[in-house]
Amino acid sequence: MYSPEVLDHFRSPRNAGTLKGASGCGRAENPGCGDEVELTMRLEGGRIADVRFRARGCVATIACSSRLTEMVRGRSAVEALAIEASGIAASLGGLPPASGHAAALAIQALRAALSSAKPVPGTNTVPA
Repeated sequence: MYSPEVLDHFRSPRNAGTLKGASGCGRAENPGCGDEVELTMRLEGGRIADVRFRARGCVATIACSSRLTEMVRGRSAVEALAIEASGIAASLGGLPPASGHAAALAIQALRAALSSAKPVPGTNTVPA
């Protein structure tokens, strides 16, 4: 049912937890299924220097959130915003049709985190 990549990210999620000193935090939830994703990130020099996630939900939601953190680290805000749910799903070897909401939820949390981002203390850097 799930690809080996999805199962790997579910069993060994990357970048799980909350980032202390985050410059941005975003949450997204799917009231229909109860899945929730929270993304915290630190932007430095206009790039995502560090990112963490917390998720409650199905296998796909945890896997998509984990994979997204790998995809956005080191990217500019503009580059990160160009990532689409279909790109997350493809990078995980695909998702079952009933799990497509998981990648969309991760993208919603990313956009919320980027829109909430504040300048990094001690710099004049405002996220792009």
